[in-house]
Amino acid sequence: MWLFLAFLAVPLIEIALFIQVGGLIGLWPTLAIVVLTAVIGTSLLRKQGAAAMSNLRRSFSDLDDPSEPLAHGAMILFAGALLLTPGFFTDGLGFALLMPPVRRWVFRQIRQRVHVQHFEMGRRPPTARDDVVETEYEDVTPDRDTQNPNRRLH
Repeated sequence: MWLFLAFLAVPLIEIALFIQVGGLIGLWPTLAIVVLTAVIGTSLLRKQGAAAMSNLRRSFSDLDDPSEPLAHGAMILFAGALLLTPGFFTDGLGFALLMPPVRRWVFRQIRQRVHVQHFEMGRRPPTARDDVVETEYEDVTPDRDTQNPNRRLH
């Protein structure tokens, strides 16, 4: 239900903002602002995305919990999609998600609602059944001696 309301409300908000801003400053300045925010957003997205990937690699190499760097990366990706979507409302949300304090706040809100039952990283300790390998085989022993084809091996 919430997703349906978002898909309904966001375009209506964008249309209303386009009409208001376009009425105040005109068509071409409005379009220029939309294109400029996409260009600036793409530049910021590259920098933030590279930093997020670096943090994610560091958490993996240190065997730390990668949930926060992964969440920040996902929010940066979502911010990029919002910034490339034409509109003032989506640009505002996208630029907000590119700010680390906003992303940390969103992550804290999500963390309060999500409960991780189990997290494991790295090699697990061996169990009693780790030395058992289940497999199937087929006997491919030749019936005849390769040196003397007339002699049987069995």
